[in-house]
Amino acid sequence: MKYNPNIHHRRSIRLKGYDYSKAGLYFITICVQNQECLYGHMGKDKMILNNAGRMVEKWYYELENKYPDKKCHEMVVMPNHFHCIIENVEMDANPTDVNPIRGRSQYGPNNQKYNATIGDAMDWFKTMTTNEYIRSVKKYNWKRFEKKLWQRNYWEHIIRNDTEYNYITNYIIENPQKWIDDKLNPENYD
Repeated sequence: MKYNPNIHHRRSIRLKGYDYSKAGLYFITICVQNQECLYGHMGKDKMILNNAGRMVEKWYYELENKYPDKKCHEMVVMPNHFHCIIENVEMDANPTDVNPIRGRSQYGPNNQKYNATIGDAMDWFKTMTTNEYIRSVKKYNWKRFEKKLWQRNYWEHIIRNDTEYNYITNYIIENPQKWIDDKLNPENYD
């Protein structure tokens, strides 16, 4: 269906006025477009990643190299989605050769980016994984996807305290054991 502004009302699902570059912890969920299972399959209560799933995992940990003020916490790659906790870390000082480009984001040595929002980091992650996936479709005959690898948006939750952090960490760790009842499991679609 072609975009129709009278039907399709795109609104931001982000917290209005919130600064997503400030220090804090964020729970992120990103889903594959059309919820296709591209990253592996479920074994007995655990996720068995294929090469595409391992690629997603690799790029998650690469976030810390691209964004030195981001710390990667717990994560899980599921057949058709991805959960993680990312922390914006308050840095004492940026490198002396950091140059402001646009807004508050700044680039440092080796094209590292500082003061980026969680949205900037997620856009980069989605771009890098999509580009590598496309190359691997051509080179290794990975399963093709339709139009986009990831859904346009992602879901996030600002983690407010240790209790939430511990609950969400356990949710991520236990996600494979709960796949049978997961609303993103294609077997549970109505």
